[in-house]
Amino acid sequence: MEWSDLRVFLAVARGGTLGAAGRELGQAQPTMGRRIRALEADLGQTLFQRTSVGFVLTDEGAAVLAHAERMESEALGIARAASGHAGEIEGTLRVSSSDWFGAHVLTHAVAAMHHRYPAVTIELVTDARLLSLARREADLVFRIAPFDEPDIAQRKLLHMPYAAYAAATLDDTGALQRITMDTAFSDMPDVAWLQARMPGTHVAFRSNSREAQARACALGVGIAVLPCPLGDATPGLRRVDLGESPPGRDVWLGYHRDLRHLPRLRAFIDEVFLVGAGYVGASYVGASYVGAGCAGDPAAAGQGAASTHRR
Repeated sequence: MEWSDLRVFLAVARGGTLGAAGRELGQAQPTMGRRIRALEADLGQTLFQRTSVGFVLTDEGAAVLAHAERMESEALGIARAASGHAGEIEGTLRVSSSDWFGAHVLTHAVAAMHHRYPAVTIELVTDARLLSLARREADLVFRIAPFDEPDIAQRKLLHMPYAAYAAATLDDTGALQRITMDTAFSDMPDVAWLQARMPGTHVAFRSNSREAQARACALGVGIAVLPCPLGDATPGLRRVDLGESPPGRDVWLGYHRDLRHLPRLRAFIDEVFLVGAGYVGASYVGASYVGAGCAGDPAAAGQGAASTHRR
């Protein structure tokens, strides 16, 4: 039995189809199918029930899954421990965030890293799915809720202000409708805030993308509540006063503790905190953060810096 076959098994078990598993591992569907059949023949067990909607684990497959996940955890732990002690500031750092935060905040830190550490490659994934730090789907994740997973070092980066926006070409906003999050994110505080200040108005546009909301707002579709770095940077938008400011959101960063010594991770976090400190109106909570450590961070004290959750 090869570990590579178990990786294919795990990908199919999680993705539910050969196509999804193939995209995760970068392999063709026929190859994935052959690897699964070979593993089943090797074990003498049928691991998946083939259905019209995909692959479903059998009882035997579920038993194998538990052992395979433990093997994966140990293998990833070895990889994290090895990469976490690499001494040079070089290599690839995989970062995950929402689309607007990646485009309007993190790219400034990426530019600073490029000029200071040209041997580092930042790979930014703006995925609605919350990527796993334990499985190294990402090395560093930014989101708007604290992390509750074990072995994750985390730090509150800043309190991000939000504001209400309308198209700059519209003088009368009294007849405008609402632009808001889609129903899957209807519990976001800005959704209720805007509804309370525009009671009885029609929702003209819903989207889980803040970038799409900003664009629709600039085209005169309605009033939107946006993070200030996005709203202020979008051409054709202006802030509007609805009586009080909408609720802001805390932005958190997290990474696996095994990576706390990784130089490129520590260097990038340094740059992100410097970018966060520069936002006018943002409540910067990392004032005690100096160099490669920050107060309150599990990776500090001389050891280096530190998806409804993403919007």
